[in-house]
Amino acid sequence: MAVKFFEKLSNNYLELLDDKEDFNIVINVGKSADTKILRAHSTILRYRSLYFRNELANIGKDKNNIKTLDLKNITSQQFDYYQVKIILLENNDDLFIFELMLIAYEFLFEELAKYLETHLVESKAHWLRLHFTTVYQKSF
Repeated sequence: MAVKFFEKLSNNYLELLDDKEDFNIVINVGKSADTKILRAHSTILRYRSLYFRNELANIGKDKNNIKTLDLKNITSQQFDYYQVKIILLENNDDLFIFELMLIAYEFLFEELAKYLETHLVESKAHWLRLHFTTVYQKSF
């Protein structure tokens, strides 16, 4: 009989995200007033996102074998959502969720992007119609 231990594996994975010792990527997120420095694991980033796989392939390492990635086009609050364990959309305004979806598409987090898109279409259609101009401009 095969037994699957995915819950324990998932918990170990979440602990790895918080591990500050064995990181090999430093990510500078946000603009100067809102800059946040995050530490990450290239293995996780590469397997979760084709965007990060491509970016990390083109970045050299420093003397400590660490790669540094600058993401100034998003806020630290938005990036925090890509490291979350549970997504609570109810606590955020609709524009934030829409921008989060756009960034998820940019980073090629397809599962999250599709989830946010579905949430907006099914639960926030009124907001999308009300802010059509903003949605149209940011989409292109």
